[in-house]
Amino acid sequence: MCDTQVLRKGGLTFFAKNSDREPGEPQFVARLPPAHGDPAPTIRATHVVIPQTANRHGVLLSVPYGIWGAEMGVNDRGVVIGNEAVFTNVHDPTPGLLGMDLVRLGLERGDTARHALHVITEHLERYGQGGPAGFRDRSFSYDNSFLIADPSEAWVLETAGRVWAARRVGAHAAISNRLTIRTEFDLHADGLHAFARKRGRFDGRGDLDFAAAFQARFLTYFSRSRERLATSRACLRSAAARPSVALADVLAHLRAHARPDHHPRTGSNADVCMHAAGFIRRSQTTASMAARLGGASDVVCFTGTSAPCLSLFKPVSFSAPSFVFTDPGANPAESLWRRRERGHRHLVLADPDARAAFRADRDAAERALLAPFDDPARPLTDADHRAADAKARAWEERWIARFEKEPFRYRPFDPYHHYWRRLNRMDGFA
Repeated sequence: MCDTQVLRKGGLTFFAKNSDREPGEPQFVARLPPAHGDPAPTIRATHVVIPQTANRHGVLLSVPYGIWGAEMGVNDRGVVIGNEAVFTNVHDPTPGLLGMDLVRLGLERGDTARHALHVITEHLERYGQGGPAGFRDRSFSYDNSFLIADPSEAWVLETAGRVWAARRVGAHAAISNRLTIRTEFDLHADGLHAFARKRGRFDGRGDLDFAAAFQARFLTYFSRSRERLATSRACLRSAAARPSVALADVLAHLRAHARPDHHPRTGSNADVCMHAAGFIRRSQTTASMAARLGGASDVVCFTGTSAPCLSLFKPVSFSAPSFVFTDPGANPAESLWRRRERGHRHLVLADPDARAAFRADRDAAERALLAPFDDPARPLTDADHRAADAKARAWEERWIARFEKEPFRYRPFDPYHHYWRRLNRMDGFA
């Protein structure tokens, strides 16, 4: 489960995404340099080998452990992409490219949002999409939708097997774990209408409704993506109505819960900021990203940690060093995600007062951290990023130390605490 948003206002593009994955899966923030004249003829994505391209853009990615691709990211040309699992009636689980692989390919090879869309659809049509996409659940496989943006335009791209449709975004858009494009697409795969007719999904009369033709109803319904999509759209409408939008506004969108009195125990799959809690809620927001494109300098922030409502957003760049970055092939224990996860699990088991105190401390730290990045007319320097990195590192290390050796306090006969006790043992935190 995931949610992605884009908002275009005042010559700026704001992008935000939560990555909802299995709660024990680390997710690394990685910076990969540009390539010029790479002689390698091929590259192995997660499941298949494809031709490599000699010249590639530098990218900042959020990479699930063991995956070649990325849940979300940005390239050095100012293109951002996030993907969502969607459930269709034509999905083929045969190993192909994962949606995450397509995100990375679009970023490494796409010069603009429109070009990245072309890169993704070209590879989708040639190699298909499918294969295991989970962490421990190796049976989990799905099709994908994408939100692709740059400072000038944005696109929603939705797929069903090897066919696709794309819609240009106006002021704002959100995607979740469901198809949203109906008859209003601007671009589509060659042969889309013939494919729909062959599969008995279109009678050839009138306009093809992409979502109605290809949506798988059962899994889509139980993902509760309708409610999450409604929450995201309400956040975007509210932000668009204000005189100006700040990065803090889209961070708040990613921290949204369906209930004002939210508790991780009583949350649901309707929450944009999702907390795992057992069989019905098996997904956790394990990483988040937000970006502001345009103005004097782009701003890109990652949490690199679980649950945005219990995380600090940290700005990173293509040139300044950052403690947030982890090589995708590194030992997970070295990652910020793994080091911080123990503290996250203490907080989801804690009482509301403890979480409120943490969030108050986080809010104060985040306001100070992002203040130099608030003005889109101000050019940013490596010195700005180094100063922010030092502050963020000190804050994270303080909270890591706070929970590093503290034992978990489980309540007996409590199903929620039993769930986290079992998960902590499985993940080596007990």
